[in-house]
Amino acid sequence: MNDIKSAVSEKSEPIPRLGEIGLSNFAPYLMNRIMGRYNADLRQEMTGLGLTTPKMRALAVLSVIDALPITELAVYAVVEQSTLSRSLEQLASDGLVRRDPDPTDSRVTRISITEAGRAALDQLWPSMVRVYEQMFKDIPAEERQAFVTTLQKMLNNVRKHDF
Repeated sequence: MNDIKSAVSEKSEPIPRLGEIGLSNFAPYLMNRIMGRYNADLRQEMTGLGLTTPKMRALAVLSVIDALPITELAVYAVVEQSTLSRSLEQLASDGLVRRDPDPTDSRVTRISITEAGRAALDQLWPSMVRVYEQMFKDIPAEERQAFVTTLQKMLNNVRKHDF
């Protein structure tokens, strides 16, 4: 495989094309495939709970960082704000989240998970863990940790928000 970084930094060499690198060596493709499989493996159970991937992501984030403004929740949940807004309307009507005005800024709405939302996520959590463990099957703990550390560094490299 050609080294993309060295080809980009050395202007004399042409940048390798995707066909030369290969899909199996292109990290964004691999990450998309993995997350696509993760979401697909959870879809049936999510549907049974009345959830979609954006709804599940919102509940998961809110279970860890509650009372977020919608704009921050969209970043953490990796969901476009318009899609998230529709999902939050449905989650609120189902009683899984609550919308509260921000006490210091009337233009901001904060989203909080309700006990019913926690219960729905708790029902889905064993499947989320099962699918997660399947992704890391036969991968030793130290490799898992090294991979997560690398992902954290990559996120820091591409991050556009301070949170």
